[in-house]
This record gives sequence, C-alpha cells and structure tokens, in this order.
Amino acid sequence: MESQLLRRLRAFGADRRGVAATEFAFIVPLMLVMFFGTVEFCSAIAVDRKVTLMARTLSDLTSQSTSVGDSDMSNFFAASTGILYPYSTTPVNATITELYVDPTSKQATVKWSKGSAPRTTGTTVGVPADLLVSGTYLIFSEVSYQYVPTIGYVLAKTGVNLSDVAYTRPRQSTCVYYSPATSC
Repeated sequence: MESQLLRRLRAFGADRRGVAATEFAFIVPLMLVMFFGTVEFCSAIAVDRKVTLMARTLSDLTSQSTSVGDSDMSNFFAASTGILYPYSTTPVNATITELYVDPTSKQATVKWSKGSAPRTTGTTVGVPADLLVSGTYLIFSEVSYQYVPTIGYVLAKTGVNLSDVAYTRPRQSTCVYYSPATSC
C-alpha cells in the first residue's frame, strides 16, 4: 500500500501535463498590464507633445499679427485645439498674454491676457532671464491639459496634468495691439 502511494506521488511529480497552462495563467496578467501600460504611456507622451505644439502655435499665431480682436482670439484657440485631434479637447486650458519688459525694473508685466485663465493687467510674470530685454514685448502662451488614461493601471486613474508655455516676440510690430486699453 505504501509503495503504491509513493509510486502515485512520484508519478504525480513527474507528470508535466498542464505546466504550460499554469505558466500561462501566471504570465498573462503581467503581460496584459505591460501591454496596456505601454499603450497608455505612449498616448500620454503623444498628448504631451501635442500640448507643447499647441502652446507654440498660440504664441506663434498671435505674434504674427499687428493687432488682434476677439474673433482672432477665437480662431487662434480653435486652430490650436485642432492639434489635439483625436484626443478630447474638453480638459484644455489655454491663455495668451502679452508681456512688457519694463526698462527700469527688468520685470515682465501683463499688458493684456485672454483665454481660460486670463492674467490680471499689470501683474508681474516670471520670465526666463535671457528673454528680459528692456522695453520689449513678449507673447506668452500657456496650455494645460488633464490627461486621463483609459485604463489607469500604470498611470494615475485621476489623470496626469500636462502643461507647457511658449514665448515669442511680435514679428510685424513692436507689440500686438488688442483693444483701446492697450497700446505700444
């Protein structure tokens, strides 16, 4: 009886049927997380690049004008949100601001600002030191986007805030005129 039990235990230990199924059951969940994580991570990188392109586009379009109005601003924002296709444009916040670098204080102050979160006229904005040229104007654009992953196993389920800024100098004139309240 005991030898028959030992024989069965040895046979059971030597039996290799089902090993592949067991390995498959352990490996598949890990592989699926890696696959979907790679897809989500690549999508986040693509959206981040589109946010950067959006900030540059807003700043560039504005800097090419000598004056802009509300309809121009609407067109600039519409053109820039088209860059995000095929991703949702609902979580986008974008603002265009014209800054003036004061010759005495060497600080950039807001002349006008339009967009999702416009800055108050006259407030100081931090600008990289190499852009602080006395008596000049800068077009400053800010874009932020809340990227929410589809699956959310690798990236935070609440989302990741992606943002970028861009600075350009007016190209056609000293400044970009916006309304009667602003002048060069």
